[in-house]
Amino acid sequence: MTDYRKLFDLSGKTAVVLGAASGIGKSSAEALAALGARVLCADRTQDGAEATAAAIRQSGGSATAAQCDAADRADVEALAAKALAELQRVDIAVTTPGLNIRKTILDYTEEDLDRVINLNIKGTVWFFQAFGRIMVEQRGGSLIACSSVRALTIEPGLAVYGSTKAAIGLLVKGFASEVGRSGVRVNAIAPSIAETALTGPFKQRRDIYDLYAGHTVFNRWSSADEVATAVAYLASDAASYVSGSTLFVDGGWTAVDGPPTGLTQLAR
Repeated sequence: MTDYRKLFDLSGKTAVVLGAASGIGKSSAEALAALGARVLCADRTQDGAEATAAAIRQSGGSATAAQCDAADRADVEALAAKALAELQRVDIAVTTPGLNIRKTILDYTEEDLDRVINLNIKGTVWFFQAFGRIMVEQRGGSLIACSSVRALTIEPGLAVYGSTKAAIGLLVKGFASEVGRSGVRVNAIAPSIAETALTGPFKQRRDIYDLYAGHTVFNRWSSADEVATAVAYLASDAASYVSGSTLFVDGGWTAVDGPPTGLTQLAR
């Protein structure tokens, strides 16, 4: 009989998490470490990455830190080289950074467009290249990128951001098709609205909080931990036959057409 608990166990595995200083990246690093992986926490801010690594070590896990700008190809390649030298192999590589400049298409400047594309699309490609080469060489590994519900559903001011998140889904499919025969899996998560430091200001406005909560079937935002558990699944052997997929962790956001109304009696 299959030992299903062991499938989720990451003991002996190595992982790199880019964007580990806060939010979903931080929770992902913590989740992977809690399940037994040695984690290299990377972020644009060295202090933020080190704070996450220190918290993991304090909880009994194994973690180190590195600085890396996810939009800088040379930085990402240097991170991959550091990970290989430090960990000897990379079983799991997760990238979560993303940028949204909320403007209508008519208002977008070339600088705005470059900043969003450089991080969200180019950054994902640089990450796939740097860590994909390592995994192809070692004949195995799990790559995980971060898409969004905005890959499918949109509102004014999010067209450029949403298009980059849709592109990530296709990059995942394409790269999965290219490296699958080498035993490498490539997937993405797609969160909706999560309670993080970045979304904290929106949460303070009850009207905005309720508006976005109403898009989900649970009428609430997610925690970063709830998204991180999906990362942990895709990283584990429990997902050994999952590749080229985007796992929506959106509270039903993409399953419904707006907030439910007139269902009070049914909910009781």
